[in-house]
Amino acid sequence: MNKKLEICCYSIPSAIDAEKAGADRIEFCDNYSEGGTTPSFAAIEFAINIIQIPTNIIIRPRGGDFLYSDTEFDIIKKDVVYCNNMGANGIVIGFLTSNGDIDIDKTKEIIDLADGMEVTFHRAFDMCNNPHKAIELLSKLGVYRVLSSGGRNTAMEGIDDLRKLVSIAGNDIKIMPGSGINDSNLEKIINTTKANEYHSSAKIFIESKMQYYNRNIYMGGENSIGEYSMISVNKEMIYKMKEIIKRY
Repeated sequence: MNKKLEICCYSIPSAIDAEKAGADRIEFCDNYSEGGTTPSFAAIEFAINIIQIPTNIIIRPRGGDFLYSDTEFDIIKKDVVYCNNMGANGIVIGFLTSNGDIDIDKTKEIIDLADGMEVTFHRAFDMCNNPHKAIELLSKLGVYRVLSSGGRNTAMEGIDDLRKLVSIAGNDIKIMPGSGINDSNLEKIINTTKANEYHSSAKIFIESKMQYYNRNIYMGGENSIGEYSMISVNKEMIYKMKEIIKRY
């Protein structure tokens, strides 16, 4: 089976660059500092119409945990229907209960609503209380793939757990290692985990073209967020990762 590289993109220009650099699929998001939330309808429409490779849309109404209120879940359902109507390749979701179990009811309802779109369960999986049990459960529910760092901050840190997850999953559900994957560690992660898909943001930050900076104010309320730079993708890194993947 040919191995694939998914690139997480936070803007239309980034998605275009990722496609040109050889990405096999785009995960389209907004709000990098929140870990990824649902983009605007306009941005989703542009991505689906402009990007020629498969594009999966993250459906996450806010940052924070993965325990959603009824109102938030209603928003999620409307976003899923919109993505389906627009012709998205897939959606990226994740729901947990308060005790860290996979929320079976919400996951099943969204899979039914997805109506043929690929469903990826994102790194909410890494926050669940029993990953091995969760893999079996998500497979039975009809989830197509799971994005995971092996329950650690990065895929390199969780590499041994990822190897076990890939083995447990077999051919029933895809395990896609992600978090901190780049051209310097991808080969080791491939050789260790034996997964068939890999996820990377290949991120770089581009400085703003603003000539005037007001350094006395931070729109996010803290100075840890760079307000005069924008996240993008490193095309050279994507190209190098694709060259690595082609060897397998």
